[in-house]
Amino acid sequence: MAVNMSGEVILAADRERVWAMLNDPEVLKVCIPGCETFELDGENTFQAVARVKIGPVNARFKGKVTLSDIDAPNSYKISGEGEGGIAGFAKGGATVRLEPAEDGGTRLIYDVEANVGGKIAQLGSRLINSVAKKNADTFFAKFAEAVGGGTVVATNVDEAGTAAGEGS
Repeated sequence: MAVNMSGEVILAADRERVWAMLNDPEVLKVCIPGCETFELDGENTFQAVARVKIGPVNARFKGKVTLSDIDAPNSYKISGEGEGGIAGFAKGGATVRLEPAEDGGTRLIYDVEANVGGKIAQLGSRLINSVAKKNADTFFAKFAEAVGGGTVVATNVDEAGTAAGEGS
């Protein structure tokens, strides 16, 4: 089942600080909901473990996260895949762009495409989209706090794109 999401956040920090924090495993570990470990495992590669609860399903995902298409301090692509045992799998990526904001801070713009399968996918698009949006909002709220403040402007979940993939 496909999950597509996009959004933007205005952060009260300059682009260089935001970029540095987006590349700091300790900051990411604190900001990612349910993250237990997020450790460097080579150049631009990380190993991660995160607990996720979607409806009645609790899963512990172990996986690999890779940064690519790096244009410091402007953008990168972050890709990951994880296995959650009997609960299923998740695989996807996000493009992250940083632009100057009108107030002197930084505008972070993201586009996410992900796929989930297994028991989790059987829960349906409405529940999965709701949890995905909540986790994105939680991540960016914590990240904004870590960089010194900011505002989540919008998080949009593509209902049509997800519904089209439902049941697959």
